Amino acid sequence: MSTRTVMVYRRFERLWHWTQMSCILVLLFTGFAIRGLHRLIDFDTAVTWHTGAALVLLGVWLFAVFWLFTTGEWRHYLPTTQGLGKVIRYYAYGIFQGESHPYHKALLRKHNPLQAMAYGVLKLVLFPAIWVSGIIYLLYGLWQGLALGQGWLGGVAFVHVAAAYAILAFVIIHIYLLTTGHSLREHLMPMVTGWDQVDLTTEEEAYLLKDEPGRIR
Repeated sequence: MSTRTVMVYRRFERLWHWTQMSCILVLLFTGFAIRGLHRLIDFDTAVTWHTGAALVLLGVWLFAVFWLFTTGEWRHYLPTTQGLGKVIRYYAYGIFQGESHPYHKALLRKHNPLQAMAYGVLKLVLFPAIWVSGIIYLLYGLWQGLALGQGWLGGVAFVHVAAAYAILAFVIIHIYLLTTGHSLREHLMPMVTGWDQVDLTTEEEAYLLKDEPGRIR
């Protein structure tokens, strides 16, 4: 194995990440205003911004799903238990003892087992829950008069808000982990430039040098 600097996060992935982050922050801010948790903007403005940010984010996610499956990048998000115990132990204990992270990025696995599991829950559970409930909520005027619609609004709102708070918890943990281990700059720069340190096998290094020389330094 050798460690080389490799283009890990491609341009669309970086654009998707930062656009998604911006939209989620707007949605959280406006969602809190809609719930009456702050009065920094009025209710009508909050609803307009919330709906607009949601539509932008939905468009980004649709493109992201298409990109993940056409490029094969979805494989990086497959959950695995291999090495999971070591990563959990590191975050629960080793990180406070100054130990090195037990996981190193690989060409075919850029997310550690805990990351892959967390992203899987986010993309397969929380995102669908908040989208389905949000769309049903947005279309309330079309189904409120139906027999099945009576009394459902509270349940839809509960699912939507619960998913939103779960996503907020994910964001807080995500930001916190950026401050651990390496410096904040070392954590952030790969998602800005796309380049990061990756452990390569001899075959992977030879492949990149021959077939994708622009991805390796």
